[in-house]
Amino acid sequence: SLLSALGTVNHGSLNDVELSQLHMVSLHFELEFPEQAFPLTHIHSKLLTSFKSQEPRPSKLQRDVASTLTRIGWDYAFEFVTPEKLSLDMAQPETMKAIEVDGPSHFLKCKGESRVVDGRTNFKSRLLSRLGWTVIHVPYFEWNALFDAVTQDSYLQSKIRSSESS
Repeated sequence: SLLSALGTVNHGSLNDVELSQLHMVSLHFELEFPEQAFPLTHIHSKLLTSFKSQEPRPSKLQRDVASTLTRIGWDYAFEFVTPEKLSLDMAQPETMKAIEVDGPSHFLKCKGESRVVDGRTNFKSRLLSRLGWTVIHVPYFEWNALFDAVTQDSYLQSKIRSSESS
């Protein structure tokens, strides 16, 4: 099986990005299969160190969304890190709500106008949901279509309200 094959991988040949991705897989495994041992438990600290070394780099888009959240009075922690070491763009830990700003790198390039969220973003959202977080996504193409502060405020207020009813 794939999991037993993981135990035979030469971990020394993996870079920090690959080890970081394995950390997310191990977290998923712990959440979905708590009664089973993850095959890379022996290098858990190395996976976590690599994961933590992947420093977030907030974008201008993310800072713009954060400024709007401040303007509408939504209190948040910027670049909040969960106990599981997942980084959230903006979060209210007490309510377990998070705002994730999804720039172009979060989407696959498809023919035509369709935009498909990439696997890494979907995977992170599933992990956060499984951990009890409500994740509100702000896609770059929706945000970029907003032409002034009033429409930005209204957009985020609507997103936050709709997350409370779901």
